[in-house]
Amino acid sequence: MGFSGRQREDDYSFTVAEHEEGQRLDRLCAARHAVLSRNQIQRLNRQGAITIDGKVRPDSYLLRAGERVDIRLSAATLREWDPDESPAPERIPVAVVYQDDHIVVVNKAAGMVVHPAHGNPRGTLVNALLGCGIKLADLGGPHRPGIVHRLDKDTSGLMVVAKTDEAYVGMVNKLKDKEVLKEYHAIVHGNLARDQMTVDAPIGRHPVHRQKMTVRRSGGKEAVSQLFVVDSYNQFDYIRVAIYTGRTHQIRVHMSHVSHPLLGDQVYGGKVKKGHAPGPKGKATGERLSTTMTRHALHASRLSFTHPVSEELLAFQAALPQDMRSALETLYRENRFKEV
Repeated sequence: MGFSGRQREDDYSFTVAEHEEGQRLDRLCAARHAVLSRNQIQRLNRQGAITIDGKVRPDSYLLRAGERVDIRLSAATLREWDPDESPAPERIPVAVVYQDDHIVVVNKAAGMVVHPAHGNPRGTLVNALLGCGIKLADLGGPHRPGIVHRLDKDTSGLMVVAKTDEAYVGMVNKLKDKEVLKEYHAIVHGNLARDQMTVDAPIGRHPVHRQKMTVRRSGGKEAVSQLFVVDSYNQFDYIRVAIYTGRTHQIRVHMSHVSHPLLGDQVYGGKVKKGHAPGPKGKATGERLSTTMTRHALHASRLSFTHPVSEELLAFQAALPQDMRSALETLYRENRFKEV
């Protein structure tokens, strides 16, 4: 989320140098700025006042050479997010795939947060739907009306939102009873050992890094992801993932857990399985892909469920967004070696 208006003299911008690549956002900003401390940098970032190429990133984001960092001190005077305040309608484009009196299905764009929260008080999917004149259910809380499930900010694709309280209760129960099928497409590092596999690994909050999730054999919640290889390339796979459980960051955590992290995932990138590390050609391809995929390569492509009120079976599909299509075209041109 950026801020409009002319840049003030006390705002500060810089481009990440090659020798600074890999440094944390908060540390480099504090080192670069002559006055601000790291705590002050983190507080500014919570307000959305620091952007990397126009996007808000977490304090732990690892910077890349050539990225532009803007520290908007003028934005620090903006009012903090009020969790008790109802979201305001905003005229933001949103792709509505289907709607009736009870639900609306959207194809969320990458980079859009689902509902207002700290660091993203506006510009969200909820604001956009309200701006389209769509009334949302009262249930869900004042800042996330009608939201029955979420997608990460940088995950694109299909979501269902409740317009009535009856639909909200019905969808929540269907999700709880694993009656909603969600399918994703992703590009991952390395090649899976087989064309199909199941990852059955409970997920819970990371014991140290509380903003992250992790596989937890004790105290985690059930999480099952079914993986299907669609196409294979040299040191990359294009996969389809089916899930009924919807744990926070589930696919990203599971793919990192099996040492095949998502392309572009700055949080759960982890280590690629031994033997799948890219050679010179793969590294060159990876560098080209990084300019195409400025987010993790994950798209919610299919969504199916029975209607929470009419019980009609509904199924929706959403084509891959341009960035993932471009990444696959690069892989097909340079690295493809077998067809599944």
